[in-house]
Amino acid sequence: MIHFVGAGSGAPDLITIRGKKYLEEADVIIYAGSLVNPQLLDYAREGCEIYNSAKMTLEEVLDVMYAAEEKDLVTVRLHTGDPCLYGAIREQMDVLDEKEIAYDSCPGVSSFCGAASALNLEYTLPDVSQSVVITRMAGRTPVPEKESIESFASHHATMVVFLSTGMLEELSSRLIEGGYTADTPAAIVYKATWEDEKTAVCTVGTLAETAKKENITKTALMIIGDVVTHSHYQRSELYNPAFTTEFRQASK
Repeated sequence: MIHFVGAGSGAPDLITIRGKKYLEEADVIIYAGSLVNPQLLDYAREGCEIYNSAKMTLEEVLDVMYAAEEKDLVTVRLHTGDPCLYGAIREQMDVLDEKEIAYDSCPGVSSFCGAASALNLEYTLPDVSQSVVITRMAGRTPVPEKESIESFASHHATMVVFLSTGMLEELSSRLIEGGYTADTPAAIVYKATWEDEKTAVCTVGTLAETAKKENITKTALMIIGDVVTHSHYQRSELYNPAFTTEFRQASK
């Protein structure tokens, strides 16, 4: 059996109870060493085989899985955050399907959730933004043309931009071209929930300047939109005494 497990956003105690249990029971762990906190490997039992996939190709990862399956061992494929976001899991699962090898997926706390907690921020504020766009800039790996930064920016929804810290000048110009103003609130969150977490609130126009000032060059995400400063929003109807719900009648 192979378990795809979300390692969480960084702090070792933010892995799920299920994910921790899988790590404790695993015979083999293949972890994304470029981003997963190595402290999570402390949950591994003595004798567990551990592989760092940052140094491996897809084929090498699969070979480790095949070898474990032949010995009837339990494998944990430990991905950063939640595996469903930029985890490259589908390409692994498709091959496992072809080989008729059983697997499942255990969700984790994504870094975009960890970044919100670092800023005590709510992404969906009434009358400000009720949608969150999770995306990245095109770099060495492309992004579909229909998903350009400009097209998303035109909606003025909250945006969370992954994997783009080295392209902040271009990100700013494309956000502005898409419809955000230069003074739109923004934030940079470095290594959300890690011990060396760092946050910086700025504007769309000062993203690159702020990252340089804070010496942030990688392992960060950017949050774009008025929710960053939460200076104006409507009260939630859910807890409004004048609003009837399934569980409570409105007061007169």
